[in-house]
Amino acid sequence: MSSDSSVLQSSVVIDQAVQILRDGGLVAFPTETVYGLGADAKNPDAIKKIFTTKGRPSNHPLIVHLAAPDLFEKTPVDWVPVMVPWVRDLSEDALKLINAFWPGPLTLVLKKDKAVLVELTGGQDTVAIRVPAHPIAQELLRQFKGGLVAPSANRFGKVSPTSAADVRSEFEDMPDLLILDGGDCEVGIESTIIDLSSGDRAVLLRPGLITPSEIFAKTGMKVYLPGEVNVSERDATLPRVSGTLRAHYAPTTPLRMYASGRVLDALSEFPDIKSRVAVAVWDSDSSLGEDGHPSVHFEEVIIPSDSAIFASRLYRSLRDLDQQGWDLILFPEPPVGEEWDGVRDRLQRACFGSGPSSSSHANN
Repeated sequence: MSSDSSVLQSSVVIDQAVQILRDGGLVAFPTETVYGLGADAKNPDAIKKIFTTKGRPSNHPLIVHLAAPDLFEKTPVDWVPVMVPWVRDLSEDALKLINAFWPGPLTLVLKKDKAVLVELTGGQDTVAIRVPAHPIAQELLRQFKGGLVAPSANRFGKVSPTSAADVRSEFEDMPDLLILDGGDCEVGIESTIIDLSSGDRAVLLRPGLITPSEIFAKTGMKVYLPGEVNVSERDATLPRVSGTLRAHYAPTTPLRMYASGRVLDALSEFPDIKSRVAVAVWDSDSSLGEDGHPSVHFEEVIIPSDSAIFASRLYRSLRDLDQQGWDLILFPEPPVGEEWDGVRDRLQRACFGSGPSSSSHANN
């Protein structure tokens, strides 16, 4: 995706998209992470359409996407007017993160302003907000002059879309859905989500490209993992956020992970469904060979051992493999290290949700 990809969209198409959104309709648009299915964040009927179209549980909160300030090239950037309609108070920590990472793949969870619709927060008193970096998303948001909720543009629980063609194939039954084409998504997995709603610490709710180490390096802020937080009686639970159900991002073909060098063990676990197996192997590894498995036809799929490139291609690989008629897809467990935590999280949820019945238990 080139930085001038906004040229791909004529202003006429953006104007058309804005009009659809103002009329309470839905528009699919690219972000740097995945394609989103957008609706006016201040229109309860439009928000309901999102849930219905995706088949998404109504208590599963949405993320509000906002435009960067108009005078973005000037420093320091004044983010307060952007945030004031949405949040109750903007802490020093929130501003540190905003100045370091926005526009970009970081979502912040904050106490919501009373005007924010509970339909989009899943009934909670917190709201999740991000400012996407994709030029088409920014142009759309600037022209719309408001917030858009934009969960991934796919059926709930399924593999997220990273191209306009993915969105079209997800919603073939909606030929009128306007899809803004911004090429392939660069990041390829959903944003990192940080909770700042308790006021006293930052907690990682969903890993992504931006890691706790990077946050510490750029802002000096420590990000806690949910297990490290001693939550008081008064505040017994962390906010629910998008993309954290146990089954998510799932192909219809059964998907499993194998430990390093243990492909044969993984195959022997699935005696019934291993006649045609796609085995993903790191580009840095040697070939598996077909020794000892006369009953199995497996094909190697080479995957990148660089974490950022792997993330950018993960959903593309899962979608393509899912359409090729394999009986089983095997992926290697990602290496240890927080730069791999985002893809490990997506793969674990995809494995749990995968298989022919995935659409039914994606709703668990």
